[in-house]
Amino acid sequence: MATLFTKIVKGEIPSYKIAEDENFYAFLDINPNAKGHTLCIPKKEVNKIFDLDEETYMGLMAFSRKVAKALERSVECKRVGVAVVGLEVPHVHVHLIPLNDMKEMTFQHKVSLTQQQFEDLAAKVASNL
Repeated sequence: MATLFTKIVKGEIPSYKIAEDENFYAFLDINPNAKGHTLCIPKKEVNKIFDLDEETYMGLMAFSRKVAKALERSVECKRVGVAVVGLEVPHVHVHLIPLNDMKEMTFQHKVSLTQQQFEDLAAKVASNL
């Protein structure tokens, strides 16, 4: 059965897309820890990050780095934090979180954005790729 993220990649569920290539997809988290919280996923549906083949794993890290650099140019932050947790959706995903405070990395701190703020932010980050 297709995961939520596979449905996003296929366009069956809308997302605030940041970037996409033939193997990977990046989009804004709709329940963000901080403004700009982005998820990078492989299009290949794999549950655990260390179950990815080495080529896909390395590609995901390179893709995530590119997106993180765009986030740094788009969102005021001290740095972009990285987390791989994977308990919420059984599909590998890398969290990129613009950080100004440690609480933004706890997954208990959330911020609210309007649809327009999500759309504007997605466009801004995409323009900085």
